[in-house]
This record gives sequence, structure tokens and C-alpha cells, in this order.
Amino acid sequence: MKKSFSITLLFLCIGLFSCKDSIDKPNVDVQKIKGENILVENEIHNNPEIDKFIEPYKTSIEDEMNKVLSYSPQSMFKNDTPYNTAIGNMMADAIFELANPVFQKRYKESLDGVLINHGGIRAGINEGEITTRTAYNIMPFENMVVIAKLKGEYILEMFDYLSRSKKAHPISNMTIEVDEDWNLVSYTINGEKVNKEKTYYISTSDFLVNGGDNMNFFQKADTIYQIDYKMRNLFIDYFDKNDTIKATSDDRFKKL
Repeated sequence: MKKSFSITLLFLCIGLFSCKDSIDKPNVDVQKIKGENILVENEIHNNPEIDKFIEPYKTSIEDEMNKVLSYSPQSMFKNDTPYNTAIGNMMADAIFELANPVFQKRYKESLDGVLINHGGIRAGINEGEITTRTAYNIMPFENMVVIAKLKGEYILEMFDYLSRSKKAHPISNMTIEVDEDWNLVSYTINGEKVNKEKTYYISTSDFLVNGGDNMNFFQKADTIYQIDYKMRNLFIDYFDKNDTIKATSDDRFKKL
């Protein structure tokens, strides 16, 4: 019985190695490759059963997106004015107003300023009702509000970046002045000159602290604090809190 089993096992092994050789070195030559076009219909036909199933969810989402949160007495767009804009100021100020209490409660510290990027404003706000959809339009990304702990020397790099960018990057609780050649003339945080020896807390987005828009100074932060607040949700809360949005451009960033 053992002999028979051994012989059987021997033939199985030979067969396996033979199969492996035939797979590794197939004796088959490709003679012809044939292809054909498969037409895709222009119309995708609705499935009534699926439509019926999703209708309640679709209606619920539409109702939520169209919910009126606030009112804007004017239209606001990110290119309305060259150095700072009403919509950009509103967004930066909203972050300072709503993120600061969360930061204070969680980490026992206070914000010194806010910086977000001009390119991150993806739509404007028309005169009239502001809805949940408005918040999704201006901030369609899943960006999170974060706080960067920066030494004064890197705050100077931040202001240098702002002067060289020649863009209306939204800021809050900070001011910057540049001359005709975009050289820095003055800059403040909390109404005071920047102290190189001091540490500052700047709120921004997770996109920017990771080097987005080449804001590499954020990557020099001692600590990045998370407050678990999406920027879009913050704007929804801000609109819901304020029945009328009275935003304007001002002198927080100006060219002399």
C-alpha cells in the first residue's frame, strides 16, 4: 500500500512540474488578434423601481440644500476688489468667530489670526437668500479647520508670502500693507507688530498646512491642532447664526 502511494505521489509531482513548465513556456504562437467596437447607447434608460426607491432620499436632500439660512443684501465674488474682498473677509472672519471658542475650550488657547487661500473660494454669493447650497458652492471640498502654532519668524514668512502672491488671500485679525512694488511696509496681528520671539496661533485649512498653494511656512509649525470642524459646516453654522450677512472689503490688506 505504501509503495503504491509513493508511486502515485511521484507521478503527481512530475505532472505538476510538467504543468508549470508548460505554463511558464507555452508552445503557442499568437497568429491573429481580433477586436470589435461595442456601441454604447447615448441614452441611459431610467429604471422606474430604482427611481421610486431613491425619490424620498432625493427629496430630503433637495429640501436640506434649499433651506434658507440667511440673507445677503449684495452680491459678493472673490474678484470684486484686488486686495481683500467682501466674501473673503466674511469667510475668514467666520472662521475666527466660530473656531476660536472651540479652540479655547479644547486647548485653552486663543486664535491670533486666520489665513485661507483665494483659490479655495469656489463660487460667489448672489444678492438674496443664502441657503445650505450656497455653503456647498463656495466650499465644495471636505477641508477641515485646523490651527497652526507658528513662531514669529515664520509669521514673517507668512506676511512675505502674502505680499509676493499679489492675491486677495482672506485674512482675519491681521493687517498688511505693501508699497507699489509689493514690498512689505507694515503688518500686524491683534493690532500689534509681529514679535519674532512670540508664538502665534493661526487658523487655516488642512489643505494649506500640507503645503497647498505653496504656503510652506505652515509646515514649519510646532503643532497642528485639530478641532474636528469642516470649513463648509462652519460656514453653514455662520449663516444660520446671522440672519443678514453684512460683509465689506476694508483696509486689512492694502497697497499704498
